Amino acid sequence: MSPGRSAMGGEAFGGLADHMTTESAQTTLVVGGTGTTGRRVAARLTALGRPVQIGTRSSSPRFDWDDADTWAPALDGVGAAYLTYAPDLGMPEAADRIRRFAELARSTGAHRLVLLAGRGQHGHAPAERAVQESGLEWTVVRSAWFAQNFSEGFLAGLVADGTVPVPAGDALEPFLDVDDLADVVVTALTEDGHDGEVYELTGPRLLGFADAAAEISRARDAHVAYLPIAEAEFAAALTADGTPASLTDVLCEVFAELREGDNAGTTDDVERVLGRPPRDFAAFAAAAAAGGAWSSAAVRS
Repeated sequence: MSPGRSAMGGEAFGGLADHMTTESAQTTLVVGGTGTTGRRVAARLTALGRPVQIGTRSSSPRFDWDDADTWAPALDGVGAAYLTYAPDLGMPEAADRIRRFAELARSTGAHRLVLLAGRGQHGHAPAERAVQESGLEWTVVRSAWFAQNFSEGFLAGLVADGTVPVPAGDALEPFLDVDDLADVVVTALTEDGHDGEVYELTGPRLLGFADAAAEISRARDAHVAYLPIAEAEFAAALTADGTPASLTDVLCEVFAELREGDNAGTTDDVERVLGRPPRDFAAFAAAAAAGGAWSSAAVRS
């Protein structure tokens, strides 16, 4: 026996090691594991040697928020889950589904949930409460607008065409790099000390949409203009594009809350969790342009 180490201490240490080994061997379910945040989270977990179960309509086993019968198979052997809800956590049915999923997760042996929500999105509060009242360890990650909305999301094609027509007015937003979000999510999934935390993640500075367009213009060496439009015009364009009315309403609400200005501030939560500052929008734009994000081939895919 080593000096100063009692038999009881050795057993306790061994028990802790066994617990850590068991926990790291448990599977993490990544709902939406091929999406903007999910695929980054899954890749990081895999790099850490953590088993990952992707939860999508095309995964095996399949996962579909619209089909509760797919939830239990996806939870088999799962110890933790990262929850994203498409098309938006503010959809009317989301909170009830999140609550029922959390109850099922608890009954099947999961112990930790990390939920992605939108910063300043009042309609997300019921779904957040469903996780917070689950009886499981939980972390809510409220994100500012993704910088990658301009390169991978619904704005990518507009950026490539040179104009971003949205009803953002002169609102300021601390755009967040999704890679920073993924790092925070993985930390909350794999490390202790984040139970009961609500993290509000932002980038390091405020930009208007015109500022963002200017940064992208510099990065890709091609002019991109921000065109502020009325909400009614935006809604009409979504409807003409075949967007369901319920989702159109949610997106209009998102921009309305953005214009209210409640999110016009930064936090230090990224640095508090990761020990480093978040990446600046200019660095995101430079990397996206260098990677061909706004090439015609990338936008078509």
